[in-house]
Amino acid sequence: MTENLTGEKHRTGRIEVVCGSMFSGKTEELIRRLRRAQFAHQKVEIFKPAIDVRYSEEDVVSHDQNHIRSTPIDSSASILLLSSDIDVVGIDEAQFLDMGLVDVCNELAYRGVRVIIAGLDMDYKGVPFGPLPALCAIADDVTKVHAICVRCGSLAYVSHRKVANDRRVLLGETGEYEPLCRECYKSVLNEEKTPLSEKTSE
Repeated sequence: MTENLTGEKHRTGRIEVVCGSMFSGKTEELIRRLRRAQFAHQKVEIFKPAIDVRYSEEDVVSHDQNHIRSTPIDSSASILLLSSDIDVVGIDEAQFLDMGLVDVCNELAYRGVRVIIAGLDMDYKGVPFGPLPALCAIADDVTKVHAICVRCGSLAYVSHRKVANDRRVLLGETGEYEPLCRECYKSVLNEEKTPLSEKTSE
């Protein structure tokens, strides 16, 4: 909320995106911003995809186990229905939601709502993921956060999937994914393409 010259309260809508690979602190940053808004006595509503039940069916939970109450949804359209008279809307794991999320966030921002979005910008193959690229394009502010490559210690580039599964959406943690920098990811892809007979003969 800001106050204009006549003393009337005026909300300035905006879209903020926090994106990056897995284990980069996206949800942690989302929770931090939402808690600050709550501390400032703003009306906050938080949403997450209903399919994300890794830590909790209802709460948004970071890898460090920080959590904040949220509303699970199956469709981005539900956000508009549940966000009347709200100052700040938070959305976690936005890559799992439909492309309608882009129009929803734009409409909220034009209503004067501050929209804070967290999500993966790329899938496990390094391909732009869901509505995140379009959300980054329309956002007022984009923060790209980075995990640390588990192989060399550089800034991570992508979330490499360690298990054999070709489904694009596969919920998982450190047992299924590891953050890798671009060079280490390239090396891993080359290793995976090498026939087993060549590996055993080395």
